Amino acid sequence: MAGAVRKILVTGAGGLIGWHAAARLHAYNCGARFKGEDAPYDLVALDRDGFNDDAKLAAALDGADAVLHFAGVNRGTDEEVAAGNPAIAQRLADAVTASGGKPVIVYANSTHADGDSLYGKSKAEAAGILGEAAPLANLVLPHIFGETARPDYNNVTATLIDRLWKGEAPQINDGAVVHLLHAGEAAQIAIGASQDASSRTIRSDARTISVADLREKLQSFHASYTANIFPDFSDPFDLALFNTYRTGGFPEQYPLAMDVRSDARGDLFETAKSRGSGQSFVSTTLPGQRRGDHFHFSLVERFLVVSGKAVIRVRKLLSDDIVEFEVSGDHPVAIDMPPLHTHHIENVGDEPVVTYFWAHRLFDPANPDTYADPVLKEPQP
Repeated sequence: MAGAVRKILVTGAGGLIGWHAAARLHAYNCGARFKGEDAPYDLVALDRDGFNDDAKLAAALDGADAVLHFAGVNRGTDEEVAAGNPAIAQRLADAVTASGGKPVIVYANSTHADGDSLYGKSKAEAAGILGEAAPLANLVLPHIFGETARPDYNNVTATLIDRLWKGEAPQINDGAVVHLLHAGEAAQIAIGASQDASSRTIRSDARTISVADLREKLQSFHASYTANIFPDFSDPFDLALFNTYRTGGFPEQYPLAMDVRSDARGDLFETAKSRGSGQSFVSTTLPGQRRGDHFHFSLVERFLVVSGKAVIRVRKLLSDDIVEFEVSGDHPVAIDMPPLHTHHIENVGDEPVVTYFWAHRLFDPANPDTYADPVLKEPQP
């Protein structure tokens, strides 16, 4: 990451892949600052309103080295779908031309662009428009899943997860097959593609799975997790899918109540069980002190206060939305930290807080998957 600061514009930053891409670029900046280095990226993230604002779009493109273009239309009337993606591409192409620059454009295209559907044709046409304006990395993506995906919005994985958490039986097409790629992996491919100014088409690998098997796997996750058992994470796809599943229940399904057994000797409760491997540890936090203020890409991590009073705060990256949980050792509950959400625990009592932590893998100093980022945005002096 050493070298000059690169300005990168992310369009569609309010969408699934756009948010994941912006969050990863933000993570690299956080990692550099933690080491006392300059942030490698000047990140500009535009949602739909920002993209449609002429002044904001022009300012975002001024001096931009790359554009990760995730803005698009994938549902609506036939006319809206057919016209929407070319119109969005033309707006970006015109703005790039007006800027006088030649940023690399990484375009989130679709495998549907190889077919004859209205959506596919609109995506293919949009790619052609963008290729006339600047060097184009045409990123052909399969079905995308991932944390914060919207159910009932052309995302079968998110819809299945939503039905499971609601206790409903998801209806599926038993013969359907999907080719799945995690949004974080797609975002990483896009970030890597932005380093190369050559025009080219990039096709990503995907996990092919029937919708019936996908439902069965998610149902297995749900049955285990609601019984306080974590599944085996040895397959990276299962880890990404499980993180997507558990984030789909956050924060409505939390905290998770512990099954406390009492007898003359006292109380006993199981904190977490894993079908794979993991690491547990305990910390003490003095009154008024905090631990954490960091986030992870994929680490599965559980917080459980066993003594004292504390507040656990969780903030979704690149937002001001903070969820707070008041916790106490008198009533043990678990909070599992969702990926790409920065978090901390603060002692708000008069006695030390004792907290049990569990993580799904052993700590690796060479790959800590930990990025410092304060939950609370303190006033600047």
